[in-house]
Amino acid sequence: MILRLFQRGPRSATISGLYGAIVAQARLPAFYRSYGVPDTLDGRFEMVLLHTVLVVRRLRGEGPDGQQLGQAIFDRFCSDMDGTLREMGVGDLTVPKQMKKVGGAFYERQEAYDAALAAADDAALAAQVERGFSGITPVAAVALAAYIRRVAQRLENQRASAFSGGHVAFPDAGIGPVVATA
Repeated sequence: MILRLFQRGPRSATISGLYGAIVAQARLPAFYRSYGVPDTLDGRFEMVLLHTVLVVRRLRGEGPDGQQLGQAIFDRFCSDMDGTLREMGVGDLTVPKQMKKVGGAFYERQEAYDAALAAADDAALAAQVERGFSGITPVAAVALAAYIRRVAQRLENQRASAFSGGHVAFPDAGIGPVVATA
């Protein structure tokens, strides 16, 4: 009976596929080279957080099954962040406090991106990007806001069956340079 706690469920491959695609997209060099996202722990965290929020946002509209899938992706995100904190040497007594901050950041960004995506133009979205990504330039924030809008639209056009099959397709992140290089 206790072995069931350690077995991978039938949705495990689905969650792994979806979360793997989220992380792979968030790690694309274009975000750090062209969009001006700081190539730091915070910048990379924000990129994974952003893509997780966008996928979970899309799944919320798919009824109970989509909401459960979104919850499972959020759970995987939290598990990943917990493991990352431990790998970085954060002590066992501090991890729960840090995870509370991670969860709070997720819900804060989810609410902010929902509100910004509901706006007709990208000004609110660019302002949210500037708040979330410290050190990003206003020009880069506008470009990243446009990318976020493209992601939201692309996800909205994907069939629910793709998500339940463990597949998510993000738009191309490649753009021309938006940040000045020294």
